[in-house]
Amino acid sequence: MKARQKTGSLIFDQGRNKWRFLWWTTEGKRRSRIIGSKEQFTERAAWQEVERLKLSPAEKPADEMTVRKLVTKWQAERFPTRHDTQRVYRSFLNCHVLPQWGDQPLSAIQPQPVEAWLKTLPLSPKSKTHVRSLMHGLMEFGMFVGVLQIGRNPISLVRNTGATQKTRQARNLTVSEFRALVKELHEPFATLALCCATLGLRISEALGLKWSDVDFLGSRLTIQRSIVAQVVDATKTIGSQRSIAISDELSQRLLAWKQASDFQKANDWVFASPQKIGRLPYSYTGVRRVIQDATKVANIPAVATHAFRHSFRTWLGASGVPLELQRELMRHSTVGMTLKYGQTFDPAMKAASDKVADLIFANGSHDGSHSA
Repeated sequence: MKARQKTGSLIFDQGRNKWRFLWWTTEGKRRSRIIGSKEQFTERAAWQEVERLKLSPAEKPADEMTVRKLVTKWQAERFPTRHDTQRVYRSFLNCHVLPQWGDQPLSAIQPQPVEAWLKTLPLSPKSKTHVRSLMHGLMEFGMFVGVLQIGRNPISLVRNTGATQKTRQARNLTVSEFRALVKELHEPFATLALCCATLGLRISEALGLKWSDVDFLGSRLTIQRSIVAQVVDATKTIGSQRSIAISDELSQRLLAWKQASDFQKANDWVFASPQKIGRLPYSYTGVRRVIQDATKVANIPAVATHAFRHSFRTWLGASGVPLELQRELMRHSTVGMTLKYGQTFDPAMKAASDKVADLIFANGSHDGSHSA
């Protein structure tokens, strides 16, 4: 399909399933630009977008700042330093942002087409929120370096419907299920699971522990680092770096594992991998595989390692721990974040509900009549 005007040709690229505009510059060079998909633009709307972008033979200088060029500059100057964050950002950039917007000028980043494109991505609402935030940060960087006029960020007008809705709820283990699981785990994986479930540690934080982080006399454990994809990095947030109290039972369990381990020096990993001769801890994939095998033997539903942290929060609530203290123990910045984990058990709400139930059932036991 091709439509022509004096300024150029609009074609539908079957291979990419996108509208593409072609034109000749005044220097005699052929230029091409992707306008968008059929879901975003009808043919008429695609022409209107061409006109809005003011594509003509006299425009688009060779050195015009494109999204790809800005991304390259961003990665060189202000990309996040945490390895895991870089990995996620690069995945979103290479798989979604650059294929759609990479060769387009920054002027093409407008709220309506970006929002329409975001809806078509085969991602969960939460992941779409991450893509939106990434593009917002990219535009902010463009203003910072002076390639965009300082003003309202166009991505701030982009909505992501259902952003707070989870497509998959994290599994919460009951206490009996967790006990059954630990019973089927051999060391050091049983102690690793106990650290995560009794302290609410992320698996990356537990794998990042060294013996120097464990104070056996003071019954404390210090979270200082994490390890993701076998790369040692900072913790997920600054607030996650903290010294926390550990129970006597867990302290004894850790001490027993240290005495059995081949790697007992202060700078050795607590969960050092024999395959790596202690230079690195066990990998996340290895730990996950061991836990999945143990769930089958224990005859409980499969769980991911993050289920330990969610279960920790659920057990805190069931034990009547106040929300603010739960937040502290989870090492969250806000109570709102804590409420997203596990299941909420509010003793005060249950007590109030029980009073109503007692009133209703008491009335029913003394008087069989009822009023409308």
